[in-house]
Amino acid sequence: MSADRIVFRGALFDQLSRAGRVTEVSAPAGSGKTTLLRSWVQASGLVDRTASVSVPGPGHDPQRFWLTVVDALRATKAGSALVRPLHPAPDLDGWAVVEQVLADLGPLRERVWLIVDDLHELAGTETLRQLQLLILRAPAELRFVLATRHDLRLGLHRLRLDGELTEVRSSNLHFTLEDTAALFEAAGVRLSEKAVGLLHRRTEGWAAGLRMAALSLAGRPDPDEFASEFSGSERTVADYLLAEVLERQPEQVRTLLLRTSILDRVNGELADLLTASSDGERILLDLEQAGAFVLAVDPRRSWFRYHRMFADLLQHELRRTQSAQLPALHADAGRWFAANGYTVEAVRHNQAAQRWDDAAHLLSDHWTELSLDGRAAPIQDLLAGFPAHAAAADPELAALMAAADLEHGSLQKAGRWLALADLRSGTVSPERRGHVEIMCIILRLRLARRHGDLPTVAEEVERLLAAVENTEAVRPDVDDGLRALALINLGGAQVSALGFEGANRHLEQGIALARQIGRPYLELAGLAYDAQLAVTRSYTAGAERSRQAIELAREHGWSDKPLTAVAWTVHADALLHQGRWAEAESSLDQAQRCLRPEVNPVAAVNLRYVRASLDLARGDHAAALAVFQEVRQLSSTLVTPHILHPMMRACMLHALLRSGDTESVEQALAEMAPAERASAAIRTAEAAIRLAQGDPRGARDLLASRAADAPPESRPIWTVAGFVLQAVACDALDLPDEAHRALEQALDAAAPDRILFPILLHPVSGLLKRHAGKATAHRALIREILRLAEDNEATPTAKISIGPARIREPLSDSEMRVLRYLPTNLSAPEIATELLLSVNTVRTHTRHVYEKLGAHSRSEAVDLARSHGLVAPAAGAV
Repeated sequence: MSADRIVFRGALFDQLSRAGRVTEVSAPAGSGKTTLLRSWVQASGLVDRTASVSVPGPGHDPQRFWLTVVDALRATKAGSALVRPLHPAPDLDGWAVVEQVLADLGPLRERVWLIVDDLHELAGTETLRQLQLLILRAPAELRFVLATRHDLRLGLHRLRLDGELTEVRSSNLHFTLEDTAALFEAAGVRLSEKAVGLLHRRTEGWAAGLRMAALSLAGRPDPDEFASEFSGSERTVADYLLAEVLERQPEQVRTLLLRTSILDRVNGELADLLTASSDGERILLDLEQAGAFVLAVDPRRSWFRYHRMFADLLQHELRRTQSAQLPALHADAGRWFAANGYTVEAVRHNQAAQRWDDAAHLLSDHWTELSLDGRAAPIQDLLAGFPAHAAAADPELAALMAAADLEHGSLQKAGRWLALADLRSGTVSPERRGHVEIMCIILRLRLARRHGDLPTVAEEVERLLAAVENTEAVRPDVDDGLRALALINLGGAQVSALGFEGANRHLEQGIALARQIGRPYLELAGLAYDAQLAVTRSYTAGAERSRQAIELAREHGWSDKPLTAVAWTVHADALLHQGRWAEAESSLDQAQRCLRPEVNPVAAVNLRYVRASLDLARGDHAAALAVFQEVRQLSSTLVTPHILHPMMRACMLHALLRSGDTESVEQALAEMAPAERASAAIRTAEAAIRLAQGDPRGARDLLASRAADAPPESRPIWTVAGFVLQAVACDALDLPDEAHRALEQALDAAAPDRILFPILLHPVSGLLKRHAGKATAHRALIREILRLAEDNEATPTAKISIGPARIREPLSDSEMRVLRYLPTNLSAPEIATELLLSVNTVRTHTRHVYEKLGAHSRSEAVDLARSHGLVAPAAGAV
C-alpha cells in the first residue's frame, strides 16, 4: 500500500466531524481505531488542528504522558500561541499540569481536537482521573477523541444525557463490504467481488484481519484461492496471518522485521544499521501505512514501533533462527543510541549484550549531568539491570549504587558502596580516572552534607574545585556546573558553621554561575541555602528569598524535592517569628510532604525545630516536647552540632516549664556548660523560667546582668525577647515606668523586621493595651499584635496558604480531589462514584471546602478557589 493512500470511510468521517465535546471509540485490539482516526484527520484537513497522543503500555510513565499531551497541543496552530511549554522534572504533578492546560486554553476560540489513543492503558491510574478532570472542565472548543480497547469509567454519562458524547463501538468500526473493497484496492490487491465478499463475511469486517489478509494476498498469483481458504476464529486467524505475513515478505523486509524486533522503537537509520541496508525508512513507512503491525509514534512518522503481538512473534522467531546474532545486534543498537544521545536505551541494549563496562560507563557519564539538573531518579531502574557481581567489581557501578542509596535515604549503605568505589578506583582506566574521581567527590560531599559533617564538606569542596581545574578530567559542558555545585555547597556549609560572610560570597557566586549556564536545579539549591542565610539576618528577607526558591521549584516541577522542603522550612520559620502562625503551619505542611528525615537529617532537624516552636506558641506543650524528642534522635546522627542547637534547647526549656516539669528544667540548666548557659537563647529562656517561678526580680537581675555580655552577632529576636521579659518582670515588680520603657524598646527592636514571636509568646496583652495609651511610636504595631494574638487564640489550628490571597486553612488532599470536580456539573453522588467514595464523605469534604474558603455555595467556592489559584480559571477567562 503506498504511503499517500488512505481508506475513505465517509460515514465514520462525517460522524467524527459532527461529534460533540467527547468522542469515545471503544473496540478490541485490531479493530482499526488508530487507522480510522489518522485517516479522518488527514482526509478532513485537520492536521494543524489535531493533537494526537498514544498512551504507552503497562507501567506507563505519567510524566511522559502529560509532557506528550502538552507538546501535542503546542504543535497545533491554536495551541502554539496559548499552551506554555512543560519541561521534564522528577515527580511532576499531573493535577498541576491539568490546571495549567485549563488555564492556558481558557481563551481558546478555534476548534482543536485532542486524540488519546490506547486509553485503556490508563485504567485504574490517577492519570485517568486527571484526564477525566481535563475533559469535564475543558473549554467548549477543545474536543476529545478517546480510543480504547474497552470502556473505562470516565464519568461521561452527564455528557451523554446532554448530547455531548459520541460513541463509536466495535460494530461501527467493522468494515462494510464497500470499505473492504476499498481497502484491498488501496493495498493494490485485485480480488473478485466474490472473494471480497467471502473475506468480508469470514472476518466480519474485523479491520486487523482484513489488513493482514491484504498483506498476505499481495503478490500472490491466485489471491482468490487464498481468500477461499481464509477461515478460523479471531485468535486462529491472527496467529496464522502473523506467521504467514512474515514468511511471505521479501527477504529484505523479513530481515528488517526480525532484526529490529529487539528495539522498543525503530527509525530508518537504525533499521539500516541492523540490517546493513539502506532502504529501512521506506520499508517502515510502507508497513506503517498498511496499518496492521507497524505504528508511527511521532507526528513526523520518523519513529515506529511494532504491534505488541507482532513484536512478540518476531522476537520469538529471531531467537529461534538467529540467537547467535542477538548480542551483536544489541551491541550495535547500544552504540547507535549512545552516539545519538539516547542514553537510557543505550544502557539497556548494552546490558542485553552483557557489555557491563560500556553500560556502566554510559550510566555514570549520564549521572554526572543529570545530578546537576536534579534528574538522577531514572537511573534507579537501570541499575536493576546489572548483575550483583558487576557492581561489586566495577567502581563506577559501586558509586552509582551509592548514589541510589543516597536518594533512598540509606546513608549507611551509601557509605559502604562509596568506600568500595574508592577501594577499587585504582582499577579504573587512566582516561576515566578523572571522571570517577569527580563522581566520588560529589557523592562524598552529599553524604557529608546529609551527616552534617561540615569539615568534610569543606574538604570535598576543595577537592572538587581542584579536580575541575584539571581540564582532562571534566567535560567542558559540565565543568561550570561542577564549579557552581562546589560554591553552593561550600556556602551552605558556611551557613551551618556561622561563617556568614564567606557563605554570602560563595552563594552569590554559585547562584550567578548556575543562572549563567542554565542549571536551574543548582540555582534552586543556592536560593534555598541563601534563604537560610537571609533568615538569620532578617525574617522579611528570609521569607522573600525562600519564596523565590519555591517559585523556581514550582516553575520546573520540583515542588516535592527535598531541596524545596528547605525553602518551605525557611519560609515557615520567617512567618512564625513574624507572628503569622497559620501561614507558617501551611508552609511546614508543604515542607513535610517532600522531606523524609532519613534522606536529609539536617533539613529534618530544621523542619522539626520550627514545628516544635509553633506547637509551643500555640500552647501544645506535649506536642512540642514530642517533636523535640525526634530532634534529639536526629541530631545524634549528625557529626557537627546543628546550628539551631542553642535555640532548640531554649525552646525545649520553655516547653518543659509550661508543661509543669520544673525539675527537668532545673536539671537541664545545671547540666549546661557555662558558655551555653550564657548564650542569648538560654538567657531569655532562664529569665522566663524565673518569672514562671514567681521570681520577677531574679528575672530582671538576670537580664540586666547579662545584657552587656551579649555577643554582637546575637539575632535581634533575642533582643526583643529580652526586653519583653524585662517589661513583664518590671510590671510584676510594680515598676510601670521601667516596664513601659522596656516594652517600647522591645517594639523598637521588633518593628523593622516584624519580630513578633517573642511578644506573642509571652502574656503581654494587658501591658500592650496600657502602653498604647502612653507616648509610643508603635500604636499601629500594637494594634496589629493585639489582633494577631486574638486571631491566633481564636483559631489555634487555622492555616493560610502562601500567596497574596488568604484562606482560612489549606485543603487536605482528599478535599482537593473533591474541589477539582466542583467546577463540573456532576452531582455529589456522581462525584462520589468517580472518586470511589461514599456520598456522605463527599458532602463532608465539600462542607469543609466551603468552610475553609469562606464560601456559602458551590459556585462561590469555585470562584474563590479560582481566585486562590487552586483550580484553573473558567474557560474563556483571560
